[in-house]
Amino acid sequence: MSDTVRIPDMYDRLELLRQYRHVAIVGVSADPYRPSHFVAIYLQAEGYDIIPINPRYAGQTLLGKRVYASLTEAKEAGEQIEIVDVFRKAEDTPPIAQEAVKIGARVLWLQLGVRNDASGKIATDAGLTFVQDRCIKIEHARFFGGLHTVGLNTGVIISRKIP
Repeated sequence: MSDTVRIPDMYDRLELLRQYRHVAIVGVSADPYRPSHFVAIYLQAEGYDIIPINPRYAGQTLLGKRVYASLTEAKEAGEQIEIVDVFRKAEDTPPIAQEAVKIGARVLWLQLGVRNDASGKIATDAGLTFVQDRCIKIEHARFFGGLHTVGLNTGVIISRKIP
């Protein structure tokens, strides 16, 4: 990553999750076994407004929310989008970064395993905060006590795994 792009540290990521509550999930799947679907369920359960983005399901309903074909379509429909959480291949992210800038998002977040410096430059040059190669669900759970094997907060703190 170039010296001009600053990746937020854990304290900054914590603040992003506290400050912003409207998350567009680009590449969300209707398959409950896909990570993008589970992240959507988790964030929604934690009180975030999720905006599902996937052209394959556009016009349908997922988790009680209308699915949009693009960030632009969602914005034009009146959705507030602060964080754009991306579940796409790294090479597909620069146009998503450009669209995130265009719709006035505040954060471009590339999921765990997704890294693209060009997308980071597009985002940060436009004033967006850029996070890459991090799972928003894992980060949230880490900060707010919901980290467990199945991703649910058991409310029990112990040093051994529950059988």
